[in-house]
Amino acid sequence: MSDQYLGEIRMVAFDFAPYGWALCAGQLLPISQNNALFALLGTNYGGTGVSTFGLPNLQGRSPVGVGTGAGLAPIVLGETGGAEQITLTSSQMPMHTHAAVVTGGGGTSTVSISIPATTTTTSPQSVPGSNMVLGPGASSGHTATVYSTATPNTNLLPFNASVTTAPPSITNSVAGGSLPFDIRNPYIGLTFIIALQGVYPTRG
Repeated sequence: MSDQYLGEIRMVAFDFAPYGWALCAGQLLPISQNNALFALLGTNYGGTGVSTFGLPNLQGRSPVGVGTGAGLAPIVLGETGGAEQITLTSSQMPMHTHAAVVTGGGGTSTVSISIPATTTTTSPQSVPGSNMVLGPGASSGHTATVYSTATPNTNLLPFNASVTTAPPSITNSVAGGSLPFDIRNPYIGLTFIIALQGVYPTRG
């Protein structure tokens, strides 16, 4: 592997770094033995900048270009970010509703009931029927003819009745498991190596 630039990174299909190269594993190197490489990398990838500096760590990571892509957040050299898995919070979920199951229900209330009656003295009856209302009693006879088929034109004094029912039971089942999920693209593992020796790059 020759003619590489100092600090150049390559991908290889084997699992080691050849002579003159190092794995991109975030390890620290002494500045005193790698002055030229330190001049290129600085402390962008770690190290004290006094005695050590770090190599890029590409273990389990995907490289992205520095700068600001259209509609994207800016990326600076050496910046890391992202996650393999995330767990959504309620504020990140689309707006939605859950079905609630209501069982039973009611309460206690007081109702006022008025009974229709008539003041008409015609058609008095002693036996009630489904088409009758309370009417005036007859002026003679012993049978109380207090029912009438006449059209009602008044109401008796209303009375109150108390109605009691059981309160409702509302069931809203819990959904979801709050488990993290993988957000990585399909991938294959390769070895990233960086050149410790090579041509020192000059700015064009």
